[in-house]
Amino acid sequence: MEERIVSPLLFGSNLEHTRADVIGGISAEMLKNRKFVGKPGSVERGCAAGWHPIGEKTYLAFGEPYTRHGEGYRMKRRLETNAQEITNRDPGEKAGIAQEGLYVNGGKTYLFTAAVRSFGPGALTVLLKDGSGRVLAEDTFPFAETVSGDTIVNGHFSYAEYAPADDFREYTLELSPDESCDNARLEIFFSEEGCVSLGAVSLMPKDNFHGMRRDVIGLMKEMGISILRWPGGNFAGEYHWKDGLLPRNMRAPFESYMGLETQPNSMGYDMHEINTDDFLALCAEIGAEPFITVNPAWNTAEESAEWVKYVGGRARYWSLGNEFGYGHMEGDNTAAGYAAVVRKHAEAMKAVDPEIILCSSGPYPDPEWAEHAAKPLADLAPFVSLHNYLPFPRYRERKAEKAEYERCIDNIYTVNREKARAMRALLNANGLDGLRISFDEWNTWYAWYRPESVTDGIFAAVQLHMMIGCTEEFGIGIGCHFETVNEGAILVRPDRAWLTPMGQMIAMMKKHAGGVLKIAEKDVAATVKEGVLTVTLVNPSYDEEEKYRLPFGGEILERVLYTSEEVTPPSSFTVTDEFKLAAVNGEIRIVLPPHSAALIRIR
Repeated sequence: MEERIVSPLLFGSNLEHTRADVIGGISAEMLKNRKFVGKPGSVERGCAAGWHPIGEKTYLAFGEPYTRHGEGYRMKRRLETNAQEITNRDPGEKAGIAQEGLYVNGGKTYLFTAAVRSFGPGALTVLLKDGSGRVLAEDTFPFAETVSGDTIVNGHFSYAEYAPADDFREYTLELSPDESCDNARLEIFFSEEGCVSLGAVSLMPKDNFHGMRRDVIGLMKEMGISILRWPGGNFAGEYHWKDGLLPRNMRAPFESYMGLETQPNSMGYDMHEINTDDFLALCAEIGAEPFITVNPAWNTAEESAEWVKYVGGRARYWSLGNEFGYGHMEGDNTAAGYAAVVRKHAEAMKAVDPEIILCSSGPYPDPEWAEHAAKPLADLAPFVSLHNYLPFPRYRERKAEKAEYERCIDNIYTVNREKARAMRALLNANGLDGLRISFDEWNTWYAWYRPESVTDGIFAAVQLHMMIGCTEEFGIGIGCHFETVNEGAILVRPDRAWLTPMGQMIAMMKKHAGGVLKIAEKDVAATVKEGVLTVTLVNPSYDEEEKYRLPFGGEILERVLYTSEEVTPPSSFTVTDEFKLAAVNGEIRIVLPPHSAALIRIR
């Protein structure tokens, strides 16, 4: 029998600019609405949402923006670019804006940046206070009048067409609070007569990685993410990659189409904190293959090709849009119409780099899309995308808990497995035996709107066992959990971040990547790599322990049990090395408690 290697690409994930995946998640930015999107609040006297005025006589209004879109932006969105104007007519009085509810770590250094346009000279004071009003950190920078007509360009890009209008200048301060506070207040104010316009402000730890949190990146490394899909998902339909050529603070926010993707964490706008270079740097840092989704609804084929050229071989995998055919994406949602549009993109992209690997979109399994989209694109796109989310138990009553839990876990085989089988059959029926399935979104509904749970963890473990075992049968070449941060695998709070049970199971299963497959069943998988046998076991039962007998012997190098008393949210695994395991007559005998999982490594 030919040896089968477990593909590392089964252990992928998504990083989409949705809900709190970036803002409040991997982004190191600490301020809400730092680019002053939307409309000013009437209660807050013209102050941008998320901010409060300083000074009883301060006059606040929106002014000409600092942020802007890049070349070729043509989406129909509103109120994306603004600036906060602050006018003071009473010398000696404070005039400014403030934001509360910030977490700061004592002794840590934070970078504060502001893009400032001023009418008259003065000095801007920036300080952090605790809940009692005590100042934790403070600094001041003088500013000169900036309506003189001089052109100032900040950041590492210096293209003339991106020069900020009306002489905004960026200033940066370092703030080092002397003690920690979980409800700090940032104040930005001046006391001279005049007007200051803030185009964008930023507050983040100085030790950030490309504007991202290092603790979150560390957990992504621990998960072992092998391929990372970005910027969506649905958000790919909002994204204009050329905006990313602008410096961070100048990039225009995006208003989400119909409010689908960035509510409620960022008021329906994404602040564009991560651009192509940031994403590629992140992938290099965690050791993941980049998987980039283009926007064929709003970008031209030439713009998609320019993106491939810009990336310059740093990304092999590209997706031709996301979930066309479901109706919630802008663009042609018919199979034939989609294929005609994205074929132009695919041809232009491949002309730039023939080595890129393309994935087509659709609703699958669907006979029309197999015939009229996958088939006419097969010469250019060797992958087709499959997405599925299974219902999560409602857990309303204790008496129904067991049945609901078991139905959820059983659906992985009765629904997810059969969906992959049906998709394979449709592709083969159209002579597309060589096309591979990219199962690049899978999860339970709605992992991002509820607390973490052991149910999610057991679900992920069984799903990954299913994909490991069915790779060849169904032709699954890529697998991506949806999604990494605050949406199932990693939970992030201002002061910490941690792996959920789902994240723990992905990290455990990733140890099979690149190994020679020995066993692949619903509840057990075994692989050998570099002389070490890795065994993962899942007992999905709600209330029964499970006994296992494995035909292996040798020295046990590692033994880890993930167990819990509860499966309902919120719940988490207890991690221990204490469980029933014995080596008897050349085999290993194991007993696992209900709804638990284990990792064993043997030499």
